[in-house]
Amino acid sequence: MQEFMLLIRNKLVHQSEWPLERHQTFLKKCETYIGELKKDNKLISAQPLVREGKIISGSDGDWKELPFNEKEEVQVGYYHILANDMDDAIEIAKRNPEFEFSTTARIEVRPIKTREKTTGFVYPKTTD
Repeated sequence: MQEFMLLIRNKLVHQSEWPLERHQTFLKKCETYIGELKKDNKLISAQPLVREGKIISGSDGDWKELPFNEKEEVQVGYYHILANDMDDAIEIAKRNPEFEFSTTARIEVRPIKTREKTTGFVYPKTTD
């Protein structure tokens, strides 16, 4: 099994016009999707992201801190999953409820590098 990150992107305000019932139905579908991934031992973690924050850039002594000011598309959440290969990860991503509830959703499917080939360094999975 390989690790993949599913980066969920959507319009900043895509849910702003939804009635409460539609939003609750969407959340229940997400809970079901997460439950299925857990049952299949394919979920490492999943979380939505708040649509505010900071953007930092620069280097020591010359840091810039800007308000998070995305106006259109933002990353709204992520799923850290296990999949057999890229094709399997794509099939998992296609089942995400974002697609059922929004025509503007996009999911970036990215393999995660868990080890450096040249040095053998293994990246930690937890902060213990």
